[in-house]
Amino acid sequence: MVSDIRLYTEAECEMKAQQFSAVLSSRGVAVKIEVAEKLNARFFRHHPELALCADEDGLWLCANGMKMQPDWKAEAGRLKRASLKSEMIARACNLGEKPNLIDATAGLGHDSLLMAHLGAHVTLVERHPILFTLLEDTRQRALNDAFLHGAASRIQLVFSDSADYLQTQADAQRFYDVVYLDPMFPQRDQNQQAVKKQAQVKKQMQLLHLLLPEDGEMDLGDNLLALAQKIAKRVVVKRPRLAVFLADAAPNHQWQGDACRFDAYFQLELKSEIS
Repeated sequence: MVSDIRLYTEAECEMKAQQFSAVLSSRGVAVKIEVAEKLNARFFRHHPELALCADEDGLWLCANGMKMQPDWKAEAGRLKRASLKSEMIARACNLGEKPNLIDATAGLGHDSLLMAHLGAHVTLVERHPILFTLLEDTRQRALNDAFLHGAASRIQLVFSDSADYLQTQADAQRFYDVVYLDPMFPQRDQNQQAVKKQAQVKKQMQLLHLLLPEDGEMDLGDNLLALAQKIAKRVVVKRPRLAVFLADAAPNHQWQGDACRFDAYFQLELKSEIS
């Protein structure tokens, strides 16, 4: 995990950069602030190493001439089109019941934003200090956006390892309607062979690959399924359409799409314990 990083900024945003630096330092990341004359495309081409930058639009992750942040405003079009009937994730997670839901694999928070927009109360869990800080900044800006405010207000961010958080909930006998799992980098196909890399990965995913690799292997999330089943009457796992089952466990039900599917695991014995 990244323990130190540069944070680029311009003079007029230096105070904001210092605030981000203090937050990241409290989360175990040493930050070196460098003030640039101009944060433009040319600057990022000449500074290709993994870094952060802070400008008037918030905190960004940057590398290889690119920069990205969890862009919830860019999701507005999808949110406006979304409905409980049109979104497969809504059926899989039973969003019509406005569930209390844990998203244990935060990523960029786009699925959580959609689920909150459709009525869920979402606890979004992320362990990586840099990604969590990016999400925190994005949520704060969403709270100040008239359209996104309602959804963002139904999202609670928790800085924790998901396995530890789920176990803590189980130990405290706190139960939820849904736990949602979307392992970010599934690496196996239905024959448990390595999935071939796409020729061109989206910019956001390219940068996340640089930020989140662990000993050369991506977290498949297999260990989370059993933990989630302890506390939720419904566990929903998002998978590529041809991927193997998480933890090799066959689901009780599936919703199939062209590119992905949702596998659902039901714990009926928990129904009476969930308020």
